[in-house]
Amino acid sequence: MANFLKTLFGAKQPEAVPQELEEPDATFERAEAEMEIKTAAHVELWGLDSATRWDADLEAGTLTFTNDEKHWVITAPVQVVGTFNVEKGTWLWGWDHPSVPEPLAEHARRVRAFGAQYGLEALTSRMIEATEEDGWVFTSLACHLAGAQGGYRGPAGDTRVFMTFGDVTINRGDS
Repeated sequence: MANFLKTLFGAKQPEAVPQELEEPDATFERAEAEMEIKTAAHVELWGLDSATRWDADLEAGTLTFTNDEKHWVITAPVQVVGTFNVEKGTWLWGWDHPSVPEPLAEHARRVRAFGAQYGLEALTSRMIEATEEDGWVFTSLACHLAGAQGGYRGPAGDTRVFMTFGDVTINRGDS
């Protein structure tokens, strides 16, 4: 039957299909592509790139952006993936960070579980040497694994706080 179909429809050789990435690399690649798309959408929809201020309220579990140009206040539920110390070049995971309340470390814990599944020490060690770019990779992965709406890196002195956030609410700010 297969030969008949080849004769009927032509016996073209299939084009070379690129070898698919093995896990976990495929997940990292999907996560980074997804983060680029989500970030572009937030920039376009509410001006993520033009927010004049950001605040994370870890007690309330919210991330707030203020966009003075549009007079908007954007809020969303927040999760802390981890922090990057610029001077030391170290990453501290949110799942074992002394400043991160346990409920706000769920997305970081998902990354840890993914790391344990694939034997990735960088994802399962409390503190590692890293770069700021690594922080974005980790945040993209957390966003993907948790189905979050986006990621953000907020400066706080010599530290960069990497976060994921959920559905945003846009409100008109005080004029």
